[in-house]
Amino acid sequence: MEVEQGLLKFKDFELHYRAAGQGKPVVLVHGLSGSGHWWRQTMPALAGPYRAYALDLAGFGGSRAGSFQLRVASRQLLAFLDALEIDKPSLVGHSMGGFIVADLTAQHPERVEKLVLVDAAALPFEDGVLGRGVGLALAFWRMPKTFWPVFLGDAYRAGPRTLWQATSDLLAADIARDLEQIEAETLVVWGQHDRLVPLSLGKELDRRLHHSRLEIIPGAAHSPMLERPQEFNRLLLSFLQN
Repeated sequence: MEVEQGLLKFKDFELHYRAAGQGKPVVLVHGLSGSGHWWRQTMPALAGPYRAYALDLAGFGGSRAGSFQLRVASRQLLAFLDALEIDKPSLVGHSMGGFIVADLTAQHPERVEKLVLVDAAALPFEDGVLGRGVGLALAFWRMPKTFWPVFLGDAYRAGPRTLWQATSDLLAADIARDLEQIEAETLVVWGQHDRLVPLSLGKELDRRLHHSRLEIIPGAAHSPMLERPQEFNRLLLSFLQN
């Protein structure tokens, strides 16, 4: 698989991205403490029939200029789509990235073909910063050990200020009422043992969306695309192709 890399520079921020394949566009959006590297086992599966893009949100990964603010992240994602002339892609968002792609889809339903929410932080949390910290530690230990250097490297590059800002924004945000605006066909994917964003929130998210189905991946926790990549890729490709 040949992977291209690019850097889009805007007035107040920049977005680094990787792209591979040809065909209908699919845009992958990572979560808190992440980067486009988190989709490294998803990109090869998509790159045959699709044009896959994995971007680094502002302040994360290779997107060094600009600071992360959750309230403007969906607008930055829209600017990314406009800059690359990506017309009506399918959007895939993990954790915080799920919040961002759901927000964009609710605000601009005409711009999205299909929506995939992976252990998405799209509904309010109940256990605050301490609970999120415990859940994040458990999620880290459930990741494949070969991925630990990427996780730690991404967290180091983002830095404590960006991580704190993103966590605070996410805990304070609430787009629950906006979910009813989403008309795109939606796949909700959840790890059976997610302690960071519990399965109960996945079931509630599926209930609130008009055109969705929930798929639970046995044995996975918060990052099924890393923990159970074959099962995750099978579900993703089946959904996009039907």
